[in-house]
Amino acid sequence: MGLLDILLGRTRPVAPDLDRLFALPSAAVTLQAAADFTPTGRGAVCFATVEGAAFDDVRKEVQALLDADAERTGAPVELVRDEYGYSWLVSRRGPEDLPALVGDLHAVNSALEASGFGPQLLCSVVWFERADRAGGEGDRLGLVYLYKRGTFYPFSPLTGADGRVDHQRRDNALELQVRAALAGELRVEQDLSRWFPVWGAPGL
Repeated sequence: MGLLDILLGRTRPVAPDLDRLFALPSAAVTLQAAADFTPTGRGAVCFATVEGAAFDDVRKEVQALLDADAERTGAPVELVRDEYGYSWLVSRRGPEDLPALVGDLHAVNSALEASGFGPQLLCSVVWFERADRAGGEGDRLGLVYLYKRGTFYPFSPLTGADGRVDHQRRDNALELQVRAALAGELRVEQDLSRWFPVWGAPGL
């Protein structure tokens, strides 16, 4: 970086560090203690949709690799395209098996990166929930990892009286509470304008 970059406040992009994903299980313990959120066992990797045989081959290899895990129970890894045109590779594990879920997300990111599709990677998200003491649907929270920034941020959509997600509103106060709670656990994104809502994320 040159002197002009420093004077103008320009900085180089943060290099992706996928190993930061492995901090999530420890952060989950802190999150449960601070705000009573527990993992749902659902997570996904989001990437810009790519057409072509080369990408399709890599995706199939990743899915086959993860589905071959003898410890996996429940649904196989799934490819989902959301209403905004983005693609998600979705993994489902038991709520108690967050380390394995994180391993899945790390493997997907690593495989796509190693195959030259790093520029298409956007984010990864792991979902948490907090039970409603009144017996309703409760609160939802995603911890989102921004691939190109190497940072995390919380995303909490509000739910209506019917328990459905309101695709227009999010719980900003809760997100700031979670940021404070996890500041010592994760590299939290400081630029709030980059806390993008992931309305189309599977598991929402």
